[in-house]
Amino acid sequence: MLNRWPLARLALAAFLLTIPAAAEPAVETGEINGAQFRIDIPENWNGELLVYCHGYSLTPGSVDNPRIGERIAPFLEMGLAVAQSGYAAGGWAIAEAVQDSEALRRYFIRKHGAPKRTYITGHSMGGFLTMTLLEEFPDAYDGGLALCGPLASANWFMARRVFDLVVVFDYFFPAALPALDRIPHDFGNTPEYSAALQKKLSADPAKAAELRQWSGIRNDQELARTVAFFTYIVMDLQKRGGGHPFDNRDIIYDGTSDDNALNVGVKRFAADARAAEYLRTYYTPSGRLERPMLAIHTTYDPLVPPWVPNNYETLADSAGSSAMFVQQYVRRAGHCAISGPETAKGLKDLKAWIEGGAAPEAGDVTVE
Repeated sequence: MLNRWPLARLALAAFLLTIPAAAEPAVETGEINGAQFRIDIPENWNGELLVYCHGYSLTPGSVDNPRIGERIAPFLEMGLAVAQSGYAAGGWAIAEAVQDSEALRRYFIRKHGAPKRTYITGHSMGGFLTMTLLEEFPDAYDGGLALCGPLASANWFMARRVFDLVVVFDYFFPAALPALDRIPHDFGNTPEYSAALQKKLSADPAKAAELRQWSGIRNDQELARTVAFFTYIVMDLQKRGGGHPFDNRDIIYDGTSDDNALNVGVKRFAADARAAEYLRTYYTPSGRLERPMLAIHTTYDPLVPPWVPNNYETLADSAGSSAMFVQQYVRRAGHCAISGPETAKGLKDLKAWIEGGAAPEAGDVTVE
């Protein structure tokens, strides 16, 4: 009797060869001026380029980061090539990110030719960079999609959200944080440190409730993580600027059950001029837009509350650029909790706007 299994296997193999393989993007990785980069070109490339800027990272970005795929998937599915730099430095690396992203864009053009259109996008600090690059290089980009970014001057956002939160935390829980005007450069934003701060909050529920009310942060775990992260950012900016960049001597704090006690007891600091200038340089937006910018934010964000990006509408209006700026929101809690379908819809709306359509409607764009 004949053994038919080998023939069956051959038939199955022949059948599988007739099934088209899923289109895989061509991926190039490398390094430019000390910054790792990655370029993804889908098989159905439409000739357009999207430059993606990643958010704040303690270390330079790596092309091996497993989150890269999920961040850029909506853009590749739309047929765009995606180029992203890891930047040559971690932290508030605005100077490096601008230089490295521009170097990568020019490299792409040299290798693949000028794209039909070029867009800029990014999450969090990458949203801030979207704003920055769109203002500084209007001839390089056709439009920008700013996702969950602090769309305001860096010195204002960092002072009135980041530094004020650690200062007020220090008032309620003295000695829990390092000296805020000279945080050691080896300070670590670790899970253990966050857990220690959360333990202090849990030990004094009344003060923890005051802080949650004042900060708008909903629970002790989020509050502890945010304070630990913001303490690291203050250290990063002190290190980068060569001194303490924040001055809160003229600030009147409010929003607690006893604002008089808060204002008398909160620590006051003067800014080092050189450090303050560094933060203003990287970066103070003008609000002047020559190309469209669409921003999307969540309605609750513990790191970048909506009142921060709302500031850009005022800047754009003062600069006469209101027609070039639209802000939308999704009804969701969390920093950068914007889904893939919502991101794709945002880019589609931006593209239609650039191609001569009406500006997208502001407001709710939640995809249920």
